[in-house]
Amino acid sequence: MDAPAMTHRAEPGDPSTPGATWDGEGTNFALYSAFAERVELCLFDDEGRETERIALPEYTNEIWHGYLPGVGPGTLYGYRVHGPYEPENGHRFNPNKLLVDPYAKALWGDYDWDPAHYGYDVESPEEDLSFSELDSAPVMPKCVVALPEMFNFEADEKPRIPWSETIIYEAHVRGMTQREPLIPEELRGSIDGLAHPATLDYIKSLGVTSVELLPVQFFADDPFLMARGMRNYWGYNTLGFFAPKRRYLGPKGMLGFRDMVRAFHDAGIEVILDVVYNHTAEGNEMGPTLSYRGIDNASYYRLLPDDRRHYINDTGTGNTLNIINPRVLQMVMDSLRYWATDMHVDGFRFDLGTILGREAHGFDPHGGFFDAINQDPVLRRVKLIGEPWDIGPGGYQVGGFPPGWAEWNDKYRDTVRDFWRGEPGVLGDFASRIAGSGDVYDLRGRRAWSSVNFLTAHDGFTLNDLVSYNEKHNEANGEDNRDGHDHNRSNNYGAEGPTGDAAIRAVRERQKRNFLATLFLSHGTPMLLAGDEFGRTQQGNNNAYCQDNEISWIDWEGIDDDGQALLDFTRRLIAIRRAQPLFRRDSFRDGMAVAWLTPAGAEMTPEDWANGAHALQVRFTRPDLAETEAWSDVVLAFNAAAEAVRFTLPKRGGKGWRKALDTEAFSTEKFPKIPSGGRIEVTGRSVVLLV
Repeated sequence: MDAPAMTHRAEPGDPSTPGATWDGEGTNFALYSAFAERVELCLFDDEGRETERIALPEYTNEIWHGYLPGVGPGTLYGYRVHGPYEPENGHRFNPNKLLVDPYAKALWGDYDWDPAHYGYDVESPEEDLSFSELDSAPVMPKCVVALPEMFNFEADEKPRIPWSETIIYEAHVRGMTQREPLIPEELRGSIDGLAHPATLDYIKSLGVTSVELLPVQFFADDPFLMARGMRNYWGYNTLGFFAPKRRYLGPKGMLGFRDMVRAFHDAGIEVILDVVYNHTAEGNEMGPTLSYRGIDNASYYRLLPDDRRHYINDTGTGNTLNIINPRVLQMVMDSLRYWATDMHVDGFRFDLGTILGREAHGFDPHGGFFDAINQDPVLRRVKLIGEPWDIGPGGYQVGGFPPGWAEWNDKYRDTVRDFWRGEPGVLGDFASRIAGSGDVYDLRGRRAWSSVNFLTAHDGFTLNDLVSYNEKHNEANGEDNRDGHDHNRSNNYGAEGPTGDAAIRAVRERQKRNFLATLFLSHGTPMLLAGDEFGRTQQGNNNAYCQDNEISWIDWEGIDDDGQALLDFTRRLIAIRRAQPLFRRDSFRDGMAVAWLTPAGAEMTPEDWANGAHALQVRFTRPDLAETEAWSDVVLAFNAAAEAVRFTLPKRGGKGWRKALDTEAFSTEKFPKIPSGGRIEVTGRSVVLLV
């Protein structure tokens, strides 16, 4: 590995600002590495050829730093880090490997997977204990010195939607836009396409308030997928926590992200990013050396205490980021602050969020990460959503996150699925879920919105497939259908997959409406998976992480009559939720009365809860709304049984009831009034809303 000639002379620079920072006359470079012996900054020409290699001259507080006059925005760079190659002691330095700056705000090029990416000799019988002398620079992406003034948000105002009014729409940049014929072809699949009026107007028409985007931070495609002709679609394989994924950038490049956020804000819609700070794309000890492993493996990753050659794998992805290290925690906090301030996003959903709360003794809601967020003047004001589980010891922490956080509530997903497929013994849990899961979240002053209620997400069946398949069908993933979850709590109602049987199709459509009605009329924060509003299918694939194709992309031209009817129904549900405070309580102490009744109209007894019934009614009443135009007294009659059930409605002083929604007769026509204490028949597998 011959070093190119040096033409720039580095000045001492400043260790206080990590990354590459241009000041108008030159660029300051600063890189954290506690165990490195020498750090070289490598510069490249516009074709990606290495032109210069400069040793950073100073080392202060474990930060290597230097300042290069005349080096400015657009410059391509990377690092080579010298130090011991001692895998048994946790050190994997190899200066033959070009490394991505953890603070790079833009990257040029992509990965062309090659043996040179690995710190060890892939042909050696010693595996990762060997040492590779192959130069990885020709096949590595290069960091780009960014222009600080690039993102000007002076005219942008964040919508700041109150949590109690929030409706989340989980979407994928490519999935939303790749097959939209109204978007110009050159914008499809990109962030620019997401900001196109065809996308924006549709999302606004639904009535959702916040779009949660699957990962857009720079991630790597897995070599084993590329060998199959596939690539990572979901993006849960982050390498650069400050840079966007290049293939999501449209003709506007980095400016397109700014314009997308501004366009959503102008429409009154928030942008929430799904972020992955629990692991990186470098995998376990057999993975490539792309950045953190070569910069300071022992600091950036959690290693087994008695075997530092190997990694703690609480994430199931091979490695776990070492948030306990103050500099690593600083990097995560700086990254979040960058996206919230410079890029103006409104919140974050944290993949495998319990990892971030793991201290040496285990998960701790008072740990360093949570404390840092809580005291940060910027981050404590954005939306924070945790995925409250990982695969490590004590990794299931639903309800365990600190006050101020919302959480994905899988108890809601599983219970509602079981209820509507007719499982016995779930009536009590079902009641708790639709009332906001107070049994989980009503503590320490946490609010009802803390429960992010979802039926489906990117991981698993779509809503259509939930009622169309008994088994997963992941053959297209190339793993002999071994991947993905086997217990989906689904039901095909008589035929596996698409069918022409009218009776089966009718049940499926009604069940979709039941699920959606339950979701939007439950207390908590609803999250809708993009495409579920009109019955998008993934052909039974419940693990489409590698399907960057028609399996995952939304087919906008394929919406049939049933899909259009479901879309109209979903819009109506969202409109009801937004108009009626009775379904979006902020506090568990808001004065709302909740009464649980049998179909016969009697108060539920312990025996009623335990008898395996599949039907009940709940009455929500808020006297403080009686003097407003909003509903102050409603009944939801749920019937998950296959047969019709007669319900006796509560008496209300001579005043009657009227249907506002019926998932069997789902037209928008006015329903006749029903007298106080009157009776209605609720079709099998249906829900009726009465006001």
